[in-house]
Amino acid sequence: MKTLRDVPIGQTATVAKLHGEGALKRRIMDMGITKGVEVYVRKVAPLGDPLEVTVRGYELSVRKGDAASIEVE
Repeated sequence: MKTLRDVPIGQTATVAKLHGEGALKRRIMDMGITKGVEVYVRKVAPLGDPLEVTVRGYELSVRKGDAASIEVE
C-alpha cells in the first residue's frame, strides 16, 4: 500500500482510498482530499513534517501522520 507520505517531491498521485475513522477522515475530506482527486506534492518541511501539497488548485499542509492514512496510486 502506497500512501501520500511515500510520494516523492514533484510527483502527482491519485487518491485511491482514505483510511481512518470519524473526525480524522472527516477533516481530510473537508480539506478536499477525496477518492479520485489528484494530489501534487510541492515540498516537505526540513524535518519532514508537514508536507505541502496542491489539491484542487490550492496549497495545503498535511501532517505526516495524516498523510499516512491517505492511500494513493
